[in-house]
Formats: sequence, structure tokens, C-alpha cells
Amino acid sequence: MTDRVATTLGLYPLPDWAKDELSDLKGHQKGDLVDGSEGPEIREAYERVREELIEDQRAAGLDRIVEGQGRWDDFLAHPLAVHDAVEAGGIVRYYDNNNFYRDPRVVDELTASGDVPAELDAATGLLEDDDSLQAVLPGPYTLAELATDEHYGDEAEFLAAIAAFLAGEAEALPAHETLFLLDPSLVTDPPADDENERVSDAVDTVAAATDADVVLQSYWGAHEEKTYAHLMDADVDAFGFDFVAGDRDAHLYNVTEFGTKESISLGLVDGQNTAVESPETVAERIDWVQEQIPSQTFDTVYATPNTELAYLPVSTYREKLSVLAAAAEIAPETEVSA
Repeated sequence: MTDRVATTLGLYPLPDWAKDELSDLKGHQKGDLVDGSEGPEIREAYERVREELIEDQRAAGLDRIVEGQGRWDDFLAHPLAVHDAVEAGGIVRYYDNNNFYRDPRVVDELTASGDVPAELDAATGLLEDDDSLQAVLPGPYTLAELATDEHYGDEAEFLAAIAAFLAGEAEALPAHETLFLLDPSLVTDPPADDENERVSDAVDTVAAATDADVVLQSYWGAHEEKTYAHLMDADVDAFGFDFVAGDRDAHLYNVTEFGTKESISLGLVDGQNTAVESPETVAERIDWVQEQIPSQTFDTVYATPNTELAYLPVSTYREKLSVLAAAAEIAPETEVSA
């Protein structure tokens, strides 16, 4: 029987009180964003943010608890933005939306920094006995695409260095049930033909650094055929598909033509729209996807938003957490068997 797991991609909106308090503490300029050298007052504020974001998930009844990434001012570029070997460049649009991040210019050798493991260590101390922790990292291709290489001088070497850096972060994480690698650039700016094998190898490098189940989650579209076919060689436990903004037919074509993993992650709740779906609608969407793939019974279906949730008002984000949790509890109409 397929296990339905309600979870998210992390990167939550800051509570309203935190926006005001952190703005006063940090300032309002590019140089005032998080860089890993925050003072005690700022660190304490983010600790309270973490506590609230974890409590939001517990109150909603999610099956996996993420740290929330309240400090990630630069979205998925954050792990590089706080690295000693990286300098902050100019402000760059974050994909095709009205958010921006600092261009992380890699100017020296990348080594594991321990920033994300420290966040997860702090989150672990807030968990209850029956909570399951989920880690979130950018995928290697996306992080390489968001950054500027001013040290390695070769695209293949740079991607390998990014993958090794992320593997070092993953290896240092506290015990976690799942690791989501968020890799939207795989669909928004897909690899060239000669890059696809290297991308699959880079994903393998990160996935091999953890004993947890690994989900490679892309969004804002569907994979090109060649990219998807090569990703099937990557040793991950599930692929994530955006069934809100993505092309459903393209997703299903790839799955039926090239297969997929033993588990699947479905982006079914709109992470960028304030309209709140009903649990019944989301449960029906899960059923529908499984019905379109009758040849396979999945070990786990992860029910997720299609993107990060940081774009939403706090009240809406909380409602959508509850919707996901309730949808995962609704019994499937039929249990598809292989």
C-alpha cells in the first residue's frame, strides 16, 4: 500500500513580527542580508522564527518537519551566500518572479561550511519524539546556475565542486528522514546535451552523502526528455513534479517513456497563489496522478506545494500546510496495483 506523506519544500515566509524586528536589527541594504556573521540579537530573533515555523508545521499535522529556512535571504543561493569562499555580487532576479538574491561569486575553493547542518541541529532540539525531520538543500545544478564561478574556470569542474560542497553539508546533517534537493533550474534552464550526464553524476554525489531517502524536486515546468532520461540514472528515491505550473502531459510522457523511481513527489498546492485549495481537491489530484501511471505502485507519494512557500502571506501559508496534511489523510479512491 502506498504511504502518503504531507510535507513541503521549506523556505517559509517570515512571521510578520520577525519582518519588522529583523529589518530594524539588520538594516535595509544589500550588505545587511544574512552572510553568516550575524550578531547575537539577530541570531536570537532567527531562533524564535525557527521555533514558530516548526510549531506551524506541528499544528498543521505535517508528516515531515523542515527547519523553515527563515535565514535564507537569498533563497536557494543561501548556502553559498554565507560561505567564506564567496563574495556577494549584484542583485539578480530570482527566476521569473519579483524576488531577488545576491549573486554569489565563488572566488576560492569550496569546502563544507556547516551552516545548514547547524540550522538542522537547532531544529532537532525543537522536535518531539514522534516528529520526523526533513532536510532541504538546493540541487547541485541549480546552485551552480545561480552562482558565478570566478575560481574554477571550467563548467564541469565548477559543477563537481558545488556537488562536493553540498555533499559535505549533507554528510554533516543530523539524523533526518528525508532530504529534498530543490533543483528548479533543471527545467527553467535545462542542461545542454553534453552536460546531462555530469548533472546526474552531481546529484549522485550529494545523494550518496546521506542514508535518508532523497527526493530530487524540480518545479516551474517539466523536464526535457534528454534531461529526464539521464536523471533516471541518478541514485535518488523519488523525483518531484510540479503539477501546478508544469505541463502535466510532459510529466506523464517522461514517466511512461523512461520510467520513474519507486516513490514520487507531487507538487499539487500552488506555492505562489493565495487561493487556498481544499483537502479533497488535493487528494483527488493525488488519485488522478496515480491513475495515470497504472503500471506502478509507489512506495511513497509525497504531497507538497509546487514551489517554496516564501511567496505567500503568513496566514495563507499556514492554511496550505493544513490542507496538505488533511489531504494526505484522505483515503485513496482506489489503490492502484502493478
